[in-house]
Amino acid sequence: MTDAAAPALDQTAGLLLGQSSDNGVARREYLLWNRANRHGVIAGATGTGKTVTLQIMAQGFSDMGVPVFCADVKGDLSGISQIGTPNEKLLARATGMGLTLRPLAAPTVFWDLYGQKGHPVRATVSEIGPLLMARMLDLNDVQEGVLAVAFHVADKEGLLLLGLDDLRAMLVYVAENAARIGREVGNVAPASIASIQRALLQLEQDGGDAFFGEPALKLTDMMKTGVDGRGQVNVLDSTRLMNSPRLYGAFLLWLISELFEQLPEVGDPEKPRLVFFFDEAHLLFKDAPRPLLEKVEQVVRLIRSKGVGIYFITQNPADIPDSVLAQLGNRIQHALRAYTPADQRGLKAASESFRINPAFDTREAIQALGTGEALVSVLDEKGAPTIVQRTLIRPPDSRLGPATDPERAAVMAASPVRGVYDTVIDRESAEEILAARHAAETAAEAPAPGATPGGRAAPAPRAAPAPRAPRRSNRQTPLEALTKSVLRTAGSTLTRELLRGVLGGLKRR
Repeated sequence: MTDAAAPALDQTAGLLLGQSSDNGVARREYLLWNRANRHGVIAGATGTGKTVTLQIMAQGFSDMGVPVFCADVKGDLSGISQIGTPNEKLLARATGMGLTLRPLAAPTVFWDLYGQKGHPVRATVSEIGPLLMARMLDLNDVQEGVLAVAFHVADKEGLLLLGLDDLRAMLVYVAENAARIGREVGNVAPASIASIQRALLQLEQDGGDAFFGEPALKLTDMMKTGVDGRGQVNVLDSTRLMNSPRLYGAFLLWLISELFEQLPEVGDPEKPRLVFFFDEAHLLFKDAPRPLLEKVEQVVRLIRSKGVGIYFITQNPADIPDSVLAQLGNRIQHALRAYTPADQRGLKAASESFRINPAFDTREAIQALGTGEALVSVLDEKGAPTIVQRTLIRPPDSRLGPATDPERAAVMAASPVRGVYDTVIDRESAEEILAARHAAETAAEAPAPGATPGGRAAPAPRAAPAPRAPRRSNRQTPLEALTKSVLRTAGSTLTRELLRGVLGGLKRR
């Protein structure tokens, strides 16, 4: 949407992205609040200004009372937590737009899967589910099927899978009972079990075990507004996480699926309930299996009715599948460089995705954009894309650059979730239950005290040996065990099946 430039910022018109020129007349480019849940894409080559665009959008949503989640892949975005100190160049740009910059920090909460540069983020293995866990472990179809069997048996027998140790114990249990389980749900190959165990070891060595456990993240802790009415900006430090791209992509996809599963329908709200920025979006789609892509498409299509807007950030829109890209109505395209045939194809696809502006050639404009410039097309009041405009992106109110370690520590000390997730909770789960069960079975099968190696009782002194009655085994038959297990865990299984995310439960179901 465009509006004539005015001396003061009009927040009611929408989120101000920047200023364009239409036949020599300066116009402001706004993203309408009631169209922000129709998703979007921020694209452009490295160093063209994508992070700054993300920052001004995140702070703009926050100012309007909308909580935000965003991944900080380089550390630069942490500056949103600090008051801005604009340089002469930024002040000149603001003056040219008729803006008065307000040095203002956004209310920020730092998160980190490893718990080093933010509050720890955890989820249980059961919540992640077999499909996303297989994605993290880079399993093939056969191995993924065996993993799904392990999840199925755990649910059936009421065994909680909280951490990686629980999943390891569950795989051992499945291997030891492969004959019985195979008759119920299909063959379980020992080689596949071994491959999954090796993949779990690699994930643990990469630091992924820190993500699994309790207390698990509560989405309500990310969807808060402060006493001043501004939305909380959740910044996930991903500087280390980017070394494990599959873990990064699977975690963010799990988070989106949990939002989809837990939030109620709200239709088209006046403003979003939450805006989710997915940086380095190509990592989600690279080498992803078709069932996963289909679920991503489904979630993106339907989650807007829950009041959630998703914005993918990537170097080239061609990194996003067409089925997903078609649902991204708000588009901000920074400069692209076309040095190779693949770059040329990406440039062509990017230019053809915009509604044509007769004032310039879109393809040529994308290559000629300077740092801090972008081609902008958003949805209007009728939901139709606006004509693309060459736009100067507005300067941010918060700091342009990273926060220092002491500044980050001060923000965490004042965090509304300080102390909530810092201490790990280790309650009884699959590993402990299976170990106790194995110990009980071993004790039941052991010979009685005083028995000879042959199993006959030693004769008592001065008494004739009494005939020994056949020893009744304490082990249950498979049918008895199955019946008791089903009755004991039916309630917990049904609950887990309902609460597990759309994506996590796909294969298991």
